Amino acid sequence: MEISYNPKTDVLYLRLDDAKQEVINQRVSEDVVLDVGKDDKIIGIEILDASFHTNLKTILPVEYQVAAG
Repeated sequence: MEISYNPKTDVLYLRLDDAKQEVINQRVSEDVVLDVGKDDKIIGIEILDASFHTNLKTILPVEYQVAAG
């Protein structure tokens, strides 16, 4: 699993599966988009306006990387 955050766009992305594959984006709420791959498996979760929904420090001890802007 990989977690990345882009402070410029305030987007938090959780990549659940490292396999390269085509995905379909499914918006499940105004601020959450799922990347769905083969066999309807969730590959990633994108959280828009992440700073309003979570505090990155609270997801520790999971390490995250800040995307280069």
